[in-house]
Amino acid sequence: MSQNTFRKKLKSGNSSKMRSGKSIFTWIEEKLDITGILGEGVPVQLVPPIGFVALLALVYIWGNHRAENMVRKIEKAQQEVEDLRADVTTLEAEYMLSSMQSEVAKRVAAQGLEELNQPPIKIEVVE
Repeated sequence: MSQNTFRKKLKSGNSSKMRSGKSIFTWIEEKLDITGILGEGVPVQLVPPIGFVALLALVYIWGNHRAENMVRKIEKAQQEVEDLRADVTTLEAEYMLSSMQSEVAKRVAAQGLEELNQPPIKIEVVE
């Protein structure tokens, strides 16, 4: 068997992700600097509970967002229903007024038609 050996290090000019020998994770570690709080490194046993809590927080935020959107849509729909109900009531009142006999007589008077003053005559045919 062969022995384990280290790979040859890449030249600094060949790597586009490395800037002056530091990766993005090194930069984040320097900026956060949590060694004073947690000591050296992050305890691995804390990663799953913290991830679970973060997931629950995201689900909670998503649920609130959907609920608020639904409330807005319901209020908008209720306002539209009220507007349509008012329009229907107005149109029904106009229709009832325009279908009255006196209103119909006024409209057809312009065409030369008059309202009958006598009752209709019944015509009987004798065979």
